[in-house]
Amino acid sequence: MRLGYAVTAVTLGLALSGWVLMIRLMDGMDLGPATPLGPIGFFVAGWASMIAAMMLPGAVPAVVRRARDGTGAAVLFVAAYLAVWTLVGVGVHVLYRPHGPVAAGVLVIAAGLYELTPVKRHFRRRCGESGHSGFAYGLHCVGSSTGLMLVLVAVGLMSIGWMCVITALCLAQKLLPARAAVDVPLALAVVALGVVLVTAPAVVPGINPPPSGVDGGGHHHSHH
Repeated sequence: MRLGYAVTAVTLGLALSGWVLMIRLMDGMDLGPATPLGPIGFFVAGWASMIAAMMLPGAVPAVVRRARDGTGAAVLFVAAYLAVWTLVGVGVHVLYRPHGPVAAGVLVIAAGLYELTPVKRHFRRRCGESGHSGFAYGLHCVGSSTGLMLVLVAVGLMSIGWMCVITALCLAQKLLPARAAVDVPLALAVVALGVVLVTAPAVVPGINPPPSGVDGGGHHHSHH
């Protein structure tokens, strides 16, 4: 029992450190969908911090189970789990381009539709099971969280506000049993968010980047 408390405290401490580091790294970088990701080394450091912050709280039960096989087993489990997500981050960096609200909306609609698929349900069930290696657990949880993480990539990868929303949803999906009465309306809400992004992006928080005060020709202008 004492071991469980210690492992929980350390895992949540890592997650908290991830939030602190991520907020420092991403300060002032959020431009919504138009956010540039920067050099890959910087981005991967920020991504790893973000994954620790967002995903480790939901992994606590799995880490506690693994700690029964020894502290080394728990450390390897967490390291392998984070490594899988870090590889996903490298893929995001390669594929990502700053984009407008229409592209963001299309990605969010795709994410909402993914939430309704049997593939998503399969990965979510496997992510909730015990007995895998950290690597397999990571792959299953990536599959389970792909839709929600795609929403974050679409609307603003450097947005702390959106990160908090997606973290809460990922955590709920990891720790609570799947229920169509909750999951289907959530998926439809994600699709609806995508439709709004395409049709009326100004109503979605953080989508339009703050004006820089400089137009395309480099001339300062003001709105009075």
